[in-house]
This record gives sequence, C-alpha cells and structure tokens, in this order.
Amino acid sequence: MNDILLLVQQFLSVPLFDVGDTQVTVSTVLTALLMMVVTFWISRALQAALEGLLSRRGIDSRSTGTIKTLLHYTILVVGFSAALQTAGIDLTALFAAGAIFAIAIGFAVQSVAQNFVAGLILLVERTIKPGDVLEVEERVVKVERMGIRSTVARTRDGEQVIIPNQVLVGSTFKNYTLADAFYRMQVSVGVVYGSDMRLVRETLEGVAQRTTEKWGVTSSAPIVVMSGFGDNAVEFKVAVWMATPWQWLPAINELHESIWWAFKDTGIVIAFPQLDVHFDPPVTSGFQALHAAR
Repeated sequence: MNDILLLVQQFLSVPLFDVGDTQVTVSTVLTALLMMVVTFWISRALQAALEGLLSRRGIDSRSTGTIKTLLHYTILVVGFSAALQTAGIDLTALFAAGAIFAIAIGFAVQSVAQNFVAGLILLVERTIKPGDVLEVEERVVKVERMGIRSTVARTRDGEQVIIPNQVLVGSTFKNYTLADAFYRMQVSVGVVYGSDMRLVRETLEGVAQRTTEKWGVTSSAPIVVMSGFGDNAVEFKVAVWMATPWQWLPAINELHESIWWAFKDTGIVIAFPQLDVHFDPPVTSGFQALHAAR
C-alpha cells in the first residue's frame, strides 16, 4: 500500500513545463482542471437557484436569461483565473490591461451600465412589479414587464412606453398599487347659493355611499366636504375609494353622472358662471331719455 502511495506521489510530482519561475507538475494541472469543473458546477447551481428566484419575483424570461448569462460568465472568469493562478500563470499583466480596457468600455456604455445597475436595484427592492399602476413623469402607466435595462409599460390610451430603469430609480414616482390597490378619487361640484345645503350634503353622501358599495369598497367610507365659497357657487368635494386605480376614467364618469341625475331628482341646481350688471341712476336716466326720444 505504501508503495502505491509513493508511486502516486511521484507521478503527481512529475514536472511538465515551466511558466516563468514556476514549475508546473501533474498535480498542478489536475488541481486546475478540478477547479474548472467545480466552477462549472457552481455556475449551474447558482443559475438554477437564480432562475427560481427571478420567476417568483415576476421577471420575464428574457431578462432572466440575460442575468443568468452574466452570472455564468462572471463565475467562469473568477474560477478560470483562480485555476490559471494555481497552474502558475501570472495574470497580473493581463488583469492590468483588462482593467484599462474595462474603464474605456465603461465610459462608452455609461448609460447602459446605469440602467443595468438600476434594474438590479429594482429587482432587489421590489418597489415595482408587473401589473403595478404608476405615475411617472406626469403619466399614469401600468407595468407590463420588467427588464434588466428598461421597463415596458402601457398608458391609459393603449400606448406602450419603454422607461429606462434609471428614471425609476433616480426620480420620484407614484406607485398606486405598492401596498394595496385602493385609490381615493375626488370630484368637485358647485351649487347655487340659494340651495338647501343640508339637502345637497345628504344627496352627495347618498351618491358616494351607493357608488362605493357598487364598487365593492366597504373598508373606507366616502367623504363629502364643503370646500369653499366661489364667485358663482358653493363648492363641494366628494372623495370616494376605488379598488382599481387603472379604471379611473370610467369611474369618474360614473360618479359625475350619478351626481348629475341625483341633483336632477332633488331639484338642486348646479351653478354656472353668471355676471350681474348694475347701472347707476344717472346711467339709467340717460337710457330712459334715449328710449323716450325714439
């Protein structure tokens, strides 16, 4: 047994070639090959785990494939570098040249790199996910899919917009569905000063309550307030909750129509701009004299 171990040790110590001042032996080559095999195995395992994680977070398959490819090549570079260092190949000069090349490429693709890093931040923080309703740059959009460089969303007019991830990370935006999908919608209506204000309030409260019940929102009560005294009307605000902020336009139309018909049924007059003109007595006398002369 000792003789076999001695033969194996002698075989592993057989010199093959020299790299600089380092002598490469059979054991060195086998160790480097083993490190490469382990690198491939680690890469496959991490890719499988990452694919499961990204799929659970709603990342589309194309972005998942891109991230897996980047991870794969990163692990291969690290593993192969370690294997070559073990084999006695000095990579210092190569790394120095690669660093200079990487800096040049970095300046050339700075915007792409920023969007890529922003995509990773969004992936980790989970402040946005497919299906979320956002207000970005004064536009309301619904997220369709998230990529590693950009996010694809659709406007209420049906237009698809591509939003660079850097915009979502570097600016303020509203996410109407971050914690839940409840959204409070407000409408304003003005009535003439001669109206019965108690009847106005009761009518608006009834409309708001029936609307929220129809929309299936029972956890948050609607609000009706007298918001101000305008030049031509007493102004009221009606705030109701809805569970689908993406359907804001049809919902606000429904609420406006409900208020209109409720006011019609109760005889409440919706105010509109009016202008009263008053003439001083000298002016009135002048008009009378002119009329009499005709």
